[in-house]
Amino acid sequence: MDKQVIAIGGGGFGRNPGNGIIDKYILDQCGAKIPNICFIPTATGDDETYKVSFYSTYAKLNCNPTHLDFFKRTPDLEKLIFSQDIIFVGGGNTKSMLSVWREWDLHNILKKAYNNGVVMSGVSAGAICWFEKGITDSWADNLNVLDCLGFVKGNCCPHYDEEHERRPSLFKFIKEGQLLDCYAVEGGCALHMKNDNVYSAISFHGKKNSYYVNLQNESVKENICPVKRIT
Repeated sequence: MDKQVIAIGGGGFGRNPGNGIIDKYILDQCGAKIPNICFIPTATGDDETYKVSFYSTYAKLNCNPTHLDFFKRTPDLEKLIFSQDIIFVGGGNTKSMLSVWREWDLHNILKKAYNNGVVMSGVSAGAICWFEKGITDSWADNLNVLDCLGFVKGNCCPHYDEEHERRPSLFKFIKEGQLLDCYAVEGGCALHMKNDNVYSAISFHGKKNSYYVNLQNESVKENICPVKRIT
């Protein structure tokens, strides 16, 4: 059984509710005819409008959508997570999100689900959280390298073409040795990982790409990941 992560660099139902292009791709990866998918919006403090955007998109697709709140009465986490085919984690403050998850032991529950074949996906904070480290704007003043869950090997930077400080900050982190390498994912693109390896970059809005960025001969190089364009 494949272990899968689908990490979206930016875009999706948070910006374009009802569009559903990358969302249908995610649903198609789990093998279930009518997948159960759970949205986890912890990084925005369970923002209500974000949940509305999720349901307005996934209600049009062939699935059973639900969500997990932490800032209301929290359900039986194992019962909820283990009944899902797909997890989708929203964007927001990654550091705060991971702190809440660890307090509730959700990270360990998600790891068991991941090892059992549940597809882990998400955007921005929900993209980087699955990797060993991520580039985050959880702090207001500057971007930082954050220790993440380490479900999949490697590091990740979202919004690579959308926020002007992303690329120079990533280059700086690599040159200084804070990171040896990193996957960089543009908005409108997702990086699909299977069993720790790149399966494909999925471009769903414009001609967007994902990159493997590392130091080669003392220079930082961007290597384009194999890409599949969907509409």
